[in-house]
Formats: sequence, C-alpha cells, structure tokens
Amino acid sequence: MPGVLIVSDRQYHETLRALFVPGGGEAQCCASGGEARRALCEGGFSLIVVNAPLPDEYGRELATTAAEGGADAVLICPAPMADKLAAGLEREGSGVFVLAKPLSRQQAAFALRIIRAGRRRVQKLTEQNRRLSKRLEDSRVLTQAKCALALRYGMTEEEAHRFLEKRAMDGRVSAREAALEIIRRCESPAE
Repeated sequence: MPGVLIVSDRQYHETLRALFVPGGGEAQCCASGGEARRALCEGGFSLIVVNAPLPDEYGRELATTAAEGGADAVLICPAPMADKLAAGLEREGSGVFVLAKPLSRQQAAFALRIIRAGRRRVQKLTEQNRRLSKRLEDSRVLTQAKCALALRYGMTEEEAHRFLEKRAMDGRVSAREAALEIIRRCESPAE
C-alpha cells in the first residue's frame, strides 16, 4: 500500500504526484472525498494531499480526519481562502498544513521538509514521553514496595531501599521485578 494519498480532480493527479511523491514513488489517487475516506479506512497512509475543492465536499474535513488519524495532511486551496482556512485549522489544532494555489515545486518541497521535520520531532517527543512514563511507573512500583516493607516489617525507607536492591541483585532481576514480587508477598496473608 502506498504511503501517499492524493485527493484531487483527476486532471491534477500526475502533477500532484510529481510534487509530493519525490523520486516518482507510489501514491494512491482518488477523485472524491468519499473515495478517499474509503481508502483511508484501509490505512497505510503517512501523507494525504487534498486539492480543494473536491466534487463532493470541500476537503477541509477530510484533511482534518486524516490528520486526527495520524497522517500528515496538506490542504491545497485557492489563494484567497488559504489564510482564513489556515487560521481556522490552526485554532482547532488540527495539524493540517495549508498551501495556496497556484503551487510551485519549491513551495511543495518546502512544505514536505517542514512536515517531515515536524514528524521527526513528534516521534522523538513520543518516544521520550514513553520512556519517562515507564520511569515514573517504575518509581511508583518501587515506592509502593518500600511502603509495603515499612508497614509489614517496620523497615525504614533506607532499609527497604537496600533490601530491594539486594533482592534484585541476588535474584538477577530488575528492581521493578523485585519490587513487584515484594508487593505480592506483602499483600498475601501473613506467613
């Protein structure tokens, strides 16, 4: 499945393919919003280019839907409407990139560079968020285990911490795994 979906009047398919699919790569082309929505349901598109207006709708909602689904979305519209559309979409936080017609090769290339840079930044932030969430969850589990040791065996925080570290080293497991085992044991009926 191609990663680019071009939605436009048929006469512009090849022009848009040349502008937005560098190196002559593959793209799926649709001539209407309905056809594009069916293609989006199948998935696999990283970029959708909507050349507005479309025969069955303007294309704004289609671009917004694609962006909400995780694809990069470009909406190409007549110059008199571009600023107004861009401002409205920006207020909504839709993530749709608006370009005005007529569109030059340089403008399309510039837009693609900006979109790719933004995508890389979002991917890095998502990965960083995932790592931080995991660290936070690990910290929560360790704290819960220390509290369980303090309540069940009357250990201080330092003693509980050393106990957890020793248990992890002796068992050759992560501190989180050792903490989860301690939590399970402390929650079970008295030994």
